[in-house]
Amino acid sequence: MREFREIRVPAELCDAAQQKFGASFAGIEQLVTFLLQELVHADTSDLDKADQAVVEERLRDLGYI
Repeated sequence: MREFREIRVPAELCDAAQQKFGASFAGIEQLVTFLLQELVHADTSDLDKADQAVVEERLRDLGYI
């Protein structure tokens, strides 16, 4: 059996999310669970490489490399 925690989210944000994604999810809890799972499992190495490329480009533009 899964243990659950309660979180507090602004009502207007919940309403907007329900309007936009309500057809795809049974409720706001299912939507939030899906989004958190996606964020947890997202591959951040691509983001890190992109960030590194931006920093290197800026250093190159400044003449440091």
